[in-house]
Amino acid sequence: MTTQNDRFVGIDVGMEQLDIAIADGGEQWEEENTTCGIKKLLAKLADLSPTLVVLEASGGYETLLASELASADIPIHVANPTRVRALAKAEGQLAKTDKIDARLIARYAEIVRPKPRQERKDAEIRLTALINRRLQLVEIRTAERNRLRIAHESIKEWIEKSITRLNEDISDIEAEIRAMLADHQEWTEQVQRFTSVPGVGFITAVSLVVHMPELGVLNRQKIASLAGLAPFNRDSGSKRGMRRIFGGRSAVRRVLYMSALSGIKYNPVLKPIYDRLVERGKPKKVAITACMRKLLTILNALERKQEVWHFS
Repeated sequence: MTTQNDRFVGIDVGMEQLDIAIADGGEQWEEENTTCGIKKLLAKLADLSPTLVVLEASGGYETLLASELASADIPIHVANPTRVRALAKAEGQLAKTDKIDARLIARYAEIVRPKPRQERKDAEIRLTALINRRLQLVEIRTAERNRLRIAHESIKEWIEKSITRLNEDISDIEAEIRAMLADHQEWTEQVQRFTSVPGVGFITAVSLVVHMPELGVLNRQKIASLAGLAPFNRDSGSKRGMRRIFGGRSAVRRVLYMSALSGIKYNPVLKPIYDRLVERGKPKKVAITACMRKLLTILNALERKQEVWHFS
């Protein structure tokens, strides 16, 4: 129940501008999405003492703001834009501008009351940045390798040099990641537990550490939903639609997909699941998704019990 002292703030994050609104027709204003603009915003929010500040994930433009808000001990939640737009559709709100979006996000904060996220330490932010940068470089390297196959002889040398540089940068980042883990015993132990599962490699394990800190805390249904691996019903009347996964954390699904592909060859738990589903006529994509979900369940149980993989 909302009290008179509750204040819910919504922020629409743009590349250059922040649009801020207070729920229930409160004040609305703008700030620049810069260090200076965020400093002004923090000063104003300190006076307001908001119950919750919600901002949408905005392709990384929200990163600095979210970090500064958390460091200032202001309760924040970074919302999935799809969920915010679902509220707009439910209320018949079709118009879309930055100011309208800020007001809508504030209303989402007031109605849904999402849980504030825990403050992230500097080391967590750095490790996440390293993992994300490595992924970016891997994607660029894949694109360069694809170009190399069809490139004219006159430019192949340049592409090969680019691939060599990318390999060196990726190796440097991985070395930095390993150095960071060496300084954090808790992360080292988590990675050891995760990599004890056949099919789970070092980068997958570290990615789960930074992108899925809820492992070991939530039950298997909630953890699957958080990752976007929980199948949703699509039924109406007598019609039974195909179950589909939706939403969740794409970074988690990406690494679990690669691990599941390896697991269906070498993991004694995942391989029978995959083979059984394919034999029953299920599409391979469905079988792989089921293996991803099972793998996540295994990792969640290991983290909860603080144990490494044992199979008998």
